[in-house]
Amino acid sequence: MNNMNWLAVAPEIFLLAMTCVIALVDLFVTSPRRRPTYLLTMLTLACVAGLHIGYLDNPTSGYAMQGMLVIDAMGHLLALCATLAVMGGLVYAQVYAGDRDILKGELFTLSLFSLLGISIMIAGNNFLVIYLGLELMSLSLYALVALRRDHAASTEAAMKYFVLGALASGFLLYGLSMMYGATGSLDINEVYKATLTGQINKQVLTFGLVFIVAGLAFKLGVVPFHMWVPDVYQGAPTAVTLMVAGAPKLAAFAITVRLLVEGLINSATDWQQMLTVLAVCSMVVGNLAAIAQTNLKRLLAYSGIAQLGFMLLGFVPSVVAGNTVSAGNGYGSSLFYVITYVLTTLGTFGLVMLLSRPGFESEQVSDLAGLAKRSPLLAAVMAVFMFSLAGIPPTVGFYAKLAVLQSLITTNSTWLIQLSIIAVLLSLVGAYYYLRVVKVMYFDEPTDTTPVVQGGEARALLSANAAAVLLLGILPGGLMALCARVITQSLAG
Repeated sequence: MNNMNWLAVAPEIFLLAMTCVIALVDLFVTSPRRRPTYLLTMLTLACVAGLHIGYLDNPTSGYAMQGMLVIDAMGHLLALCATLAVMGGLVYAQVYAGDRDILKGELFTLSLFSLLGISIMIAGNNFLVIYLGLELMSLSLYALVALRRDHAASTEAAMKYFVLGALASGFLLYGLSMMYGATGSLDINEVYKATLTGQINKQVLTFGLVFIVAGLAFKLGVVPFHMWVPDVYQGAPTAVTLMVAGAPKLAAFAITVRLLVEGLINSATDWQQMLTVLAVCSMVVGNLAAIAQTNLKRLLAYSGIAQLGFMLLGFVPSVVAGNTVSAGNGYGSSLFYVITYVLTTLGTFGLVMLLSRPGFESEQVSDLAGLAKRSPLLAAVMAVFMFSLAGIPPTVGFYAKLAVLQSLITTNSTWLIQLSIIAVLLSLVGAYYYLRVVKVMYFDEPTDTTPVVQGGEARALLSANAAAVLLLGILPGGLMALCARVITQSLAG
């Protein structure tokens, strides 16, 4: 028990304890708006975020729980961003969920349990721990999607998500079991050492690697394992869609780094080819399919598939670079990309919730017609988010795409330069449907003249969200340097 290092996992322990407390306290809350539960949840998330900031300011790599969890700067940064994403999602969801009778204790406790699963996945240094974190997050999200029990679309989305999510978990678990059979260890560090010796069954290792990459692709929602994404995004209540589209992407990025980079870097030539195919297919299918969408949530779903495909490109040049220090540029650019993507996604779905009202879901692109006349502020905010997703300066999306493309080009590899050209061309295709949303808001006549009623907290957060997207686009250096630093420290450790 001497190497449990309880202090290092204080954020996760505190989160678990407070989630249980909130579940008990909510039993005695009678207010339909669940104000005491909401405030206690916000306080819990603020404390967890504060703990991660404290650890991030004093970066020391180490292990906890007898080596099953790794404590490093990358883990604390991702856990901090995931905590803030859940916090923002609950602020946006307050009025929306209340109007649809899903503002219950379960919304808060399941969101916190999913965050706990995300935190465990991010810190996992053992196959079993990663899988336990994955299941905790996934089961919480399945239940959240089905929270609106009297709504057929939500129930259908939950069933699809559950069945395909179980299949993805099975893929990943089978791949991890094959990895255990090839290396004789569940510990990521030991797996890395075993691959160094060369005295392992190469065929079993490669076979397991294929299933691991397939499982990770399911969780990221990239082609050809993207089938669940549009249906779940559209069918789930928008408040839950935000929970699915935001923080879990950070966890998926983390386990991709833990498993492929920290554990299987010596098999990089194998998974590099697979990730390249996944990235290109995702950008092609995501951007082309989004053009045909009239439902805004489905459009954002296909947009997310394309965006995560672009993010995967950052994993490719680091293998060509050949060492972990220069790899900080590639993986660091991917980390920056996924963080800024979650930031922008938070705002887009938050705005969709603000525009919805009882009996009306603002889900169609046509529902935004003439928004500039009804609410100039919301139209401007949505335009900022669309420009960021399209990669138009001065938003942060432009710099995120530029950073990934630079990591490809600076390798001076011909095929990586060709890959970057393909990515740019597909981004131009993507710009069409993002700018179409802006065109509908500013140049189409409004079909709905109902005044936009905005909650004070959500409106303030939405303004701050848009300001952050602009500010990080104008001054991206600090976050980019932080991402490169934490990646380099984590891989060097």
